[in-house]
Amino acid sequence: MAQSAPTPGTSHSSATDSRGANPWAAGGTMFAGILLMVDGVLDILKGIAGIVSNDVYARINNYVFKFNVTAWGWVHVGLGIILVLVGWGILRGVGLARGIGVGLAALNMIANFMWLPYQPIWAVISLAIDTFVIWALCTDRSKALI
Repeated sequence: MAQSAPTPGTSHSSATDSRGANPWAAGGTMFAGILLMVDGVLDILKGIAGIVSNDVYARINNYVFKFNVTAWGWVHVGLGIILVLVGWGILRGVGLARGIGVGLAALNMIANFMWLPYQPIWAVISLAIDTFVIWALCTDRSKALI
């Protein structure tokens, strides 16, 4: 079949809908809200494990950001609870939740970077999740998701 060129001044892209919103970003925002909630629950579980037992995670000798594992546990529990609440706010379409979500995902990236020697694989996975969350929340322009 023959295809015609779009009229000058109009865009014929399947990457955006009629409102100019990117459907990948809209779906990504919903997924980002869910990922923030899951990342928050995982942070809570990591934190509880660190609070209950100091022998759960690797021992670090000469590390610049070395804290007591119990202190790290409380950091993760606190971040986790806030991440779950903000993820729920994103799914509900609260406008302020997106901005807070970007800031918290960035803060969680910093915490997981500092946590890297204790649990390298899970820290890298969490860094990747937070990177996607920041992209999705900064790209989408739609309103409520559920």
